[in-house]
Amino acid sequence: MPRSDFYHLLRFRLEEALPRLLERVLASGQRAVVVAGSAERVEDLTLMLWDQRDLWIPHGSARDGYASDQPVWLTDDPQDCPNGAQVLVLCDGMDSPLATEMARTLDLFNGHDEAAVMAARERWKARLAAGFSLYYWRQDEAGRWTEQARRVPEEDAVKEV
Repeated sequence: MPRSDFYHLLRFRLEEALPRLLERVLASGQRAVVVAGSAERVEDLTLMLWDQRDLWIPHGSARDGYASDQPVWLTDDPQDCPNGAQVLVLCDGMDSPLATEMARTLDLFNGHDEAAVMAARERWKARLAAGFSLYYWRQDEAGRWTEQARRVPEEDAVKEV
């Protein structure tokens, strides 16, 4: 069953957290597709990734082309995955039917925006009902990710026996 990790952004903005998470995805040998809320947001994230001083995140978007060559593909189309990604990264409250096809989904949401938090809770409930393995991460005072909750269907089934 697919895995979905929810990242509650409290200390870092998306622009600070996304490059670090993508670095970890690439280090694991996987590819990612990042779904943003608009074409303008895709371009903003593309520029932000180019401006990283201490990280190299190879990436592209429709504007760049060569989709199959891009380890990280940025798009505003929730059904677009032309680079063979195994990891789906959702930003700006986006959701995607690709979540059921991917090994893992990273759902990043702004913890200072109550509407974003409520929408993330609805996505959690929908994925829980669909049988996803769910993990909830929140930033501690130092900005490190700490696991706050986990719902894994296999573990739930073992508990019931």
